[in-house]
Amino acid sequence: MTAYLRPRDGDPARVGTPTPVDITVDGEPVTALAGQTVAAALLSTGRDSWRTTRIAARPRGVFCGIGACHDCLVIVNGTPDIRACQRTIQPADTITTQPGAALPQPADGHRTVEAPAPAHAQPRETARDTSATSHAQARETARGTSASTHAQPWADLASGSSHSASTSDVPRVADVVVVGAGPAGIAAALAAADGGASVTLIDDGRSVGGQFNRQLPVEFGARRAGRLQHGWKGFVTQRDRLARHERITHLAETSVWAMEGLRLWVQQGPADSAGRQVFAVDAKAIVLATGAYDRVLPFPGWDLPGVYSAGAAQALAKGQRIAVGKRVLVAGTGPFLLPVAESLIGVGAEVVELLEANTLRTVRRGWLTNPLVASSKFREALGYGALLAKHRIPLRHGWTVVAAHGTDHVEAVTVVRLDDSWQPITGSERRIEVDAVCLGFGFTAQLELAVSARCNLTTGPDGGPAVVVDAHQETTTPAVFAAGELTGIGGADLAAAEGRVAGAAAAHHAGASTPDPPGAGAAGDREGLAGAMGAREAVVRGRQFAEVLARAYPVRDGWRAWSTAETVVCRCEEVTRGEIDAAVAGRGVQDGRALKLSSRAGLGMCQGRVCSRTVGALVGAPESSMKRPIAVPVRLRDLAEAQEDL
Repeated sequence: MTAYLRPRDGDPARVGTPTPVDITVDGEPVTALAGQTVAAALLSTGRDSWRTTRIAARPRGVFCGIGACHDCLVIVNGTPDIRACQRTIQPADTITTQPGAALPQPADGHRTVEAPAPAHAQPRETARDTSATSHAQARETARGTSASTHAQPWADLASGSSHSASTSDVPRVADVVVVGAGPAGIAAALAAADGGASVTLIDDGRSVGGQFNRQLPVEFGARRAGRLQHGWKGFVTQRDRLARHERITHLAETSVWAMEGLRLWVQQGPADSAGRQVFAVDAKAIVLATGAYDRVLPFPGWDLPGVYSAGAAQALAKGQRIAVGKRVLVAGTGPFLLPVAESLIGVGAEVVELLEANTLRTVRRGWLTNPLVASSKFREALGYGALLAKHRIPLRHGWTVVAAHGTDHVEAVTVVRLDDSWQPITGSERRIEVDAVCLGFGFTAQLELAVSARCNLTTGPDGGPAVVVDAHQETTTPAVFAAGELTGIGGADLAAAEGRVAGAAAAHHAGASTPDPPGAGAAGDREGLAGAMGAREAVVRGRQFAEVLARAYPVRDGWRAWSTAETVVCRCEEVTRGEIDAAVAGRGVQDGRALKLSSRAGLGMCQGRVCSRTVGALVGAPESSMKRPIAVPVRLRDLAEAQEDL
């Protein structure tokens, strides 16, 4: 295990001295830091796994880093199935390794929950719907919008959120509800509020920003946090304006677990803890800006601890100052790999190589399909090129990882040269000693709420599913708007532009009638409030960039040759490729749902978020895992206690 907390000396963010927090890990006293997630605290103390799988007892730790995969489950204060990457430590926490499937085991005299709730053990909720549509349980399904706890339960938006509210004063009705506080959600909330609408902004994070503008915990006292971010000044301006806006209420650490028309069922409180408050918020219009998560392709050993998604490595570096390893290899496709490498360098890791799966010829041809778009990114590309040169990091096009080696942790990888179709070139294999691998092959949109709202889907530029929207970002479901990665993977600039359009349109739909004049309440906002025409022009430019991106960094079918019959494809249920192939060949499976029932691939805790797109591509079956009316983990006990409102 070689992950570590970056020393404060020399940290470009100039992190202060967080308050020590005493916790217990598997019976041993441990000193953590205020603001750390459980995962960061464990990684800092020399652990990279704290769960074993239910079937083969394989070790698991952080993989996706944003709550989608459920690999990092741990027992906290007797409550199992807590996502370590999402839950923030609290004083006197008792953290226990979770072996397989676990039942609540409250410590004698110790609280068993971290949300404000009666301190007693919770019954294990184990109901599982094999159609992946009703997973309300303690082993519930995936990231959605729930988040880590805060020492002050509802975070302060100046470092986080101002008009933040606990359930006692949460507005239960709003003109516009925005779900997600990344670039698209922030832009939508501001545009809707400036259009005269009352806005409720719901997000799982302790502070706004999403993955792109992930902030350090306020407890870290970072004096130069902007050094970790691109476009920090613009973000801070938006963040502060959001905090001051009298028509915006921000619900931090709050997730939407279901939608019924224009009613959103939400839960508020620390991630995965029992005792979260469940209630409904009604809207006249809804803007969905729920973002996306990393796509990772399987190969032998990809389920070893020490193999991370690229987003997990960046989240730990930017948000917790954790380096996932000392010798790290970054591989995948797309320009997102560059800021990931930058973040790793910032926490002191040695990036041994950066492997781009597409050949230089493919990348060049893709960018040249639109020279204007390419030229707009030239300066940014030069900056990353200089960074790689300074740290002597080789960038190899047409290479990837095809195997990870190790017993309980990755110790080395096999890399291979690829042809234009991503088929491995025989004889080009090399073995590299590393202690961490970061992988990213694009992104998959977080579509649960959009599907629950019965929004029509299409295929995005990158070949993944995306929500259909019109020129106003309205979906095929009236009064439901979508912005950001939901409508196609295109980056933060496109997401923000779509958010501005969606927010303004949602306010209009809600009948808001007191719009602010241009710039009102926005002193110092360098972006300003783009007019309808300007925002839509920005959307057009952003979508052109998305199309170029998809051409320059396609995911080719040759990746299917990287795995063997013994390779685990479904990480939750430990289903191998051979078992999936057998289900198709021996049982005549024709669709994704039937494949789930026959092979169990996609039936685990993440409900197919990690594997379903891969499984569908392997067997040519349509993906069905997006149909999850219960969108995020919610405990049955919490629903039962709120039954009078249901």
